[in-house]
Amino acid sequence: MSTCRICAGAVTEFLDLGRQPLSDAFRLPDDPSEEFFYRLAVGVCGTCSMVQLMEEVPRERMFHQDYPYVSQGSSVMRAHFRAAAERFLAAGASFIVELGCNDGTMLRVVAEAGVRHLGVEPSGAVADLAAAAGVRVRKDFFEEATAREIRAADGPADVIYAANTLCHIPYMGSILRGVDALLADDGVFVFEDPYLGDIVERTSFDQIYDEHFFLFSARSVDEMARRHGLELVDVERLPVHGGEVRYTLARPGARPRTSAVDELLAAEADLASRTTLDGFASRVQKIRSDLVTLLTDLRERGERVVGYGATAKSATVTNLCGIGPDLVEFISDTTPAKQHRLAPGSGIPVRPPADFAADYPPYALLFAWNHAEEIMAKETAFRESGGKWIVYVPEVRVIG
Repeated sequence: MSTCRICAGAVTEFLDLGRQPLSDAFRLPDDPSEEFFYRLAVGVCGTCSMVQLMEEVPRERMFHQDYPYVSQGSSVMRAHFRAAAERFLAAGASFIVELGCNDGTMLRVVAEAGVRHLGVEPSGAVADLAAAAGVRVRKDFFEEATAREIRAADGPADVIYAANTLCHIPYMGSILRGVDALLADDGVFVFEDPYLGDIVERTSFDQIYDEHFFLFSARSVDEMARRHGLELVDVERLPVHGGEVRYTLARPGARPRTSAVDELLAAEADLASRTTLDGFASRVQKIRSDLVTLLTDLRERGERVVGYGATAKSATVTNLCGIGPDLVEFISDTTPAKQHRLAPGSGIPVRPPADFAADYPPYALLFAWNHAEEIMAKETAFRESGGKWIVYVPEVRVIG
């Protein structure tokens, strides 16, 4: 049992995903250093219902100069972030701050519109990409002290936005005190992250990894906001990244609470119950067993299997299931910073898409399942060659 990082209540573990590496630590084949591992387990707070990791990985190990993920790699996400920026601009925002702006995909739209903005991004290489695209960036972690410095230099923010960032941050108290210090009286704090309800419903256990410290629900966000002098005023279900929710927080009484909040809260009545979460844990173990059985059978039949998408999520799957180069020959990925390296923990080589297309395997294990529609539309030649996709969310199956 551990202590909740939101309310100091008791956190009870319900799922242990075993010994795991840093999910984005793609190592060179000749790297002699010892690889970092930690225990990946998740629990639920009995007081505020926040689902969270039982063990924290130091932030400097995850978000650093060589952090490899870039937002602009998916056309779906580029369109998603453009729509978010246009929404803020249409509402008349005059100063927009983004926490974890990555390569500046969203803020580029704001910059092109000539609106004041600031991205706060601790990972140096992606921050440099944002700056090169004309985005104003501060290379730093966002916390209370950072927020006060920004407020002193730039004034209050009409919108503070974070996408797939807030769930990464265990020190939530400092973040929300920073939001309070920086946000205009009638401003909004908007953040979107993987949704616990979708994770449980789809058994998308690979959404749990080192960077996802919190798995948010409307109820837990409502409690979190209230405890830090803010109010949850709107929620919006999003289809991206396997199912997310966009939460809007404001100062108490500043904005009316929409009916969408109450509807989602009602739908979550049993979401954080032990019955629900224990059932989820049981389904995870079945997926593990079924996937290992399928890959082992294919190997024994002499069939080649190649992974598709060296995602952070794939580290959870490969290390939980003990999948190595003996079961998956290599992983095809478009990110140059990951290519010609080894996948975390598993040691599976990561190669460029050209290697995948040069000799199509009969089976491809789709780690980037949250982009399945986009990927399958692009990889028509693979299917025409007789290739089949292996997916494991919400269950293990082969798609011909």
